[in-house]
Amino acid sequence: MPNMPATPTAICFDLDDTLIDDVAASSAGLRALMERLGHPDFGAARMLWDVQTEISFGAYLRGDLSLEQQRRDRVRALAVQAGHSGIADPHCDELYRLYLDAHRSGWQVFPDTIPALNALASAGYRLAVLTNGIEALQHAKLQALELTPYFHTVVCADTAGAGKPDPRIFHIAAQRLGVNTTDCWHVGDQIQADGVGAVASRMRPVLIDRHHGRRYPGVTTVHNLDELLRLVGLPSLAAGSL
Repeated sequence: MPNMPATPTAICFDLDDTLIDDVAASSAGLRALMERLGHPDFGAARMLWDVQTEISFGAYLRGDLSLEQQRRDRVRALAVQAGHSGIADPHCDELYRLYLDAHRSGWQVFPDTIPALNALASAGYRLAVLTNGIEALQHAKLQALELTPYFHTVVCADTAGAGKPDPRIFHIAAQRLGVNTTDCWHVGDQIQADGVGAVASRMRPVLIDRHHGRRYPGVTTVHNLDELLRLVGLPSLAAGSL
């Protein structure tokens, strides 16, 4: 790992696929949609859903699509792949509600999340969630998984007026934490949204790669939150807590 500067005063965390296993939850939602649509191929559905989500949700963050329209676009893409065309908006909305219900049933934290947050909070770090997710849904996840008490603030793109990688949302998080961005680290799983955005705001990016599949030269990368604790000089998590 590259040498790190002095330890931070505050740490911002992405939520999905950083603290919460969103791949598992979205897979549960996707399988529910596939069953309703008669889609036979999870691999093809997963690839399409991820690509269409990146396109449509990105357009939503830029203000080019409404929240409802980007959801409909994603459902329609999957329906067409399953052999259904011309699905009306109300049917798309119904299918997306089915997806969300199954998604909620799959919410779970990674095994290292709560032990690491306990360690950081006990050490006096100010912690925030900084996410492009929809605020109402992200707060529901935090409450359901008992994560809310760990965070001084939760900053979401739809209510902050900017989404990652726009540096404005990082500055909003630092302001709410009462620190300068140069005193913050931002931990996330996406090089563009989390890494580039943090650098642009002068936060220190730390990428978490839980699947050991990526490496970006010059960017600090950890594979779990135990490694993050070591970076800030805290003891490693006990093996039994993971």
